[in-house]
Amino acid sequence: MATKGHLFILSGPSGVGKGTVRKELMKDPSLRLFYSVSMTTRSPRPGEVDGKDYYFVTPEQFDDNLRRGNLLEWAEFVGNRYGTPKDKVEEMLCSGKNVLLEIEVNGTMEVLAKCPDAISIYLMPPSFAALEARIRGRSTESEEIIEQRLAKARHELTMGDKYKYRVENDDVLRAASEIAAIIKAA
Repeated sequence: MATKGHLFILSGPSGVGKGTVRKELMKDPSLRLFYSVSMTTRSPRPGEVDGKDYYFVTPEQFDDNLRRGNLLEWAEFVGNRYGTPKDKVEEMLCSGKNVLLEIEVNGTMEVLAKCPDAISIYLMPPSFAALEARIRGRSTESEEIIEQRLAKARHELTMGDKYKYRVENDDVLRAASEIAAIIKAA
């Protein structure tokens, strides 16, 4: 039987670069990482692939997963819901893979309440101005949505002390290297 894997949470405010750092981490086979794809009711952004970036589901499908208790965490943001399918996480952990969740701050608190052994990593921006530039630079959302993301980010920036580790994303390769060292140490 395979040794059970570890559950890692990569979290931080919207726009901090979680996805970019995660993609860098996934290049290292020695980390034995499985990326837990979240489910969402929002529409795909240009270039996003169903089952790879997110499971894009209807509100009814999301409700069904909620009813069945198949979400490790979930949240609603700007009219869309996001959640982590529990069955896939458990399957990968039991097969010996390390599972990486890339989730928002409130979701992290939900997962830590259910899985106190999870290893939480808070990705921080070098500054709020840098974070705002990243969010605005996406050019995929309206000004209203951008303002909502920035307001949420201001709050989330106060939550870093609730995590086991804090890593500044001033440089993607450096941040990924620091997180890889955390994963290997576990």
